[in-house]
Amino acid sequence: MKKTGFAARAGFTALSIGLLACGPAHAETVQEAAAAFGARQSILNISLSPSGNKIAYISPNGAAGEAVFVVNLSGEAVAKPILTNSDINSDIDYCAWLSDSRLVCNLSIVDNSSGEIIGFSRLIVVNSDGSKLQMLTRHRSYRALGLNQFGGEIIALEVDGDPDKILMTRQYLPEVTIGTRTASKAQGLGVDLVDIKSLKTRKQEPPERDAGEYIADDTGKVRIMMRQPTDSQGRLSDHQYFTYRKPGSTKWEDLAQDIVDGQTSSGFRPVAVDARSNLAYGFDQVDGNEALVSIALDGSMKQETVLARKDVDVDQLIRIGRRNRVVGASYATEKRQIQYIDPQLRDLSNALGAALPGKPLVDIIDANEGEGSLLIVASSDTDPGMTYLYNKATRQLNELLPLRRQLVGHPMGQMRPISYKAADGTEIPGYLTLPPGVSDAKGLPGIVMPHGGPSARDEWGFDWLVQFFADRGYAVLQPNFRGSSGYGSAWFGHNGFQSWKTAVGDVNDAGRWLVSQGIANPKKLAIVGWSYGGYAALQSQVLDPELYKAVVAIAPVTDLDKLREESRNFTNYSLVDKFIGHGDHVEAGSPDKNIDRFIAPVLLVHGTMDQNVGVEQSRLMDEKLKDAGKRVEYIEFDGLRHSLADSNARARMLVAIDGFLSQNLGR
Repeated sequence: MKKTGFAARAGFTALSIGLLACGPAHAETVQEAAAAFGARQSILNISLSPSGNKIAYISPNGAAGEAVFVVNLSGEAVAKPILTNSDINSDIDYCAWLSDSRLVCNLSIVDNSSGEIIGFSRLIVVNSDGSKLQMLTRHRSYRALGLNQFGGEIIALEVDGDPDKILMTRQYLPEVTIGTRTASKAQGLGVDLVDIKSLKTRKQEPPERDAGEYIADDTGKVRIMMRQPTDSQGRLSDHQYFTYRKPGSTKWEDLAQDIVDGQTSSGFRPVAVDARSNLAYGFDQVDGNEALVSIALDGSMKQETVLARKDVDVDQLIRIGRRNRVVGASYATEKRQIQYIDPQLRDLSNALGAALPGKPLVDIIDANEGEGSLLIVASSDTDPGMTYLYNKATRQLNELLPLRRQLVGHPMGQMRPISYKAADGTEIPGYLTLPPGVSDAKGLPGIVMPHGGPSARDEWGFDWLVQFFADRGYAVLQPNFRGSSGYGSAWFGHNGFQSWKTAVGDVNDAGRWLVSQGIANPKKLAIVGWSYGGYAALQSQVLDPELYKAVVAIAPVTDLDKLREESRNFTNYSLVDKFIGHGDHVEAGSPDKNIDRFIAPVLLVHGTMDQNVGVEQSRLMDEKLKDAGKRVEYIEFDGLRHSLADSNARARMLVAIDGFLSQNLGR
C-alpha cells in the first residue's frame, strides 16, 4: 500500500484484492483503448461503517451487473462478495450501513412488459456477511389500485439516538373495496419508523396524497414536507409547496414555494435541516444566481445568504456522516470549489490538498459515527480518482481502491479551461483537452462535444469519453453554451430547446474557434454528443451543414414533439410540455424535420430500454436519413438504458465511433 502525505497506519494490509490489478500502462490498439476507457468504474459506490472498521463497495459484475463487497479493515482486509446482480434490467445503485453488521441497498429496475418503459426502485437489507437478505420495501397488496414504483428512501439512519431505528418514506396505494371491509384507503407518501433488526414498522407520518418529499433533521425528526399538487389526470403542477414544523411541534406551517418547469426552478428549495441551529438549508436565486441560503425554523422566517457567487451558481450542499451534517457547499468556476462552514474540515481539506499533489479535487464522501474516520476521493482531469481512509486522531491517510483500475498509470490528456467568442461577441466558457503529451496543437483532428441536459454543464475533471478521443489523437472542446446550467438564470435563458438557435450556434462557434486557432484541421472536424449533446450534434447540421465532416449522436432527441409525447402517460407531462414549449421553434428545432439540411455522414447509437429519450427517436432519424439518401449508420443496444452502462457495449461503441470518424475524416 502506498503511503500518502500523512504517516500510513502500521500493519494495515493493502487492498490488493484483485481489483487493484491493472492493465497495460498504455493501450496500443483501438480495441484495447476502447476496452480500457469504456469499462465501467471499478468502484461504483463506497461507504464506511459506523465503527469505521469496515467498508462496503459496489463493483461491476460482468459487463452490466454489480457485486457488493465488504472489507473488514481491522482484520485481514480481504474483500468478500455478499450480494451480486446479473440482471441487465436492474442495477444495485448504492449501499449504506444501517449498523456495523447490516446494510441497506437500493435497486433500480426498468420494465416494459406493459409496452411502456417504467422504472421501479426497491430497498433491500442484508447482513455484512451476506446472510439474511430481506426486502425492506413493503410488498404491494394484490388489491392495490396502481403500481408501487417508488420503493422508499431512507431519510434518517438514527432516530432520537437509537441506532436500531431508521426513518424511511413509503408510498401508500388505495385498495379495491369490493368484497372486503378491510381495504385501505390510504394514498400518497408517508414516513415509517423501522426497527432494523426485526424490520417491524409503524407509521411515523400519515400519507399525504400530494406529498413528494420529507426532510428529517440530524436527530431523526421529520421537519419539512413538500407537496406538489396534481390535476384530475394525475399530472404534476409546476408549484411545489414546502411546510415545516417548529421543534417539538406536530403542526405544519408554511415555509416556501418553488416553481418548476421540468428541469429548472425558481424559489427556495430546502434540502436539509440542522437541529442544533434550527435552520433549514436550501437554494434560492440571489441576483440571478443560485445561492445557498438558510431560513430559521422558529417562526421568524429569518433568511440569510450562506454562500453566493456573482459568476456561477452555488449548486451543491456538502453533508457528511450518518446524520448528514451540513458542513459546506460547492460551486464550479473553471474548477469545482468546496467552501466549508466547518472550520476544522476547512483546515483538513487544505492539508489533504497539500498531501495529495496533482489531485486538486478532494471530496469527503462519508464518515463513521463521530466523524473520526473519513472516506475520501481525490481525482483530477488526468486521474480518474483514488479512494482513501483518513484517521483524524492519528492523522494517517491510507490509500484504498482506484475508481478505474483499468486506467491506473495510463497517460491522459490535460483539460484546460478556455473561452471563445460566439458570433454575437459573447464569451463562451469551455474546456479543451489535447492528446497526452501534446501542448502546442496544430492541425489536429478535432471534436466538439456538447454536454447533455440541456440543464447541465461540463466541469473540469476526468471524463472517460473525452479521454478516449484524446488518446486517439483528437483535440476535444467541450463548450458550456448558453442554455447550460451553472452560470445563472440569464445564461440558461429559455433552455436549449426553446432557444436552440442560440445554444447550437454557440456549439458551432466552438468548432470555428478550434479551426481559427489552428488547433483543428477544418477538413477533420467532427461533433460528438450524448442525449441533448446528441441533439445539438444533429441540429448543428441545420445551422451550418458544412462545418462538421462527421456527426455522432448517442441517445439523441431528434423530434421535440415526439419527446413531448413520450411523457404523455406520466405524471411529469405538464412539466415536459412547458419545458419544450409550443411555437415555430418545435419544428425548426427538430432534426428529423430538417433532413434536407444534412450533408455530413451521421452515426446514431441508442439503447432499447432508454427512459430518458425513447429509442424511437434514433430509429425515426435513421429511417428518414436513409429515405432521403443521406449517409447514416445506426447501432442499437438491446436492453440498455440511457447511460449504456455495459462495459462491452461501450467498448463496441467506441471502436465503432473511432472507425466512423477515421473513415469520414480521412485519417
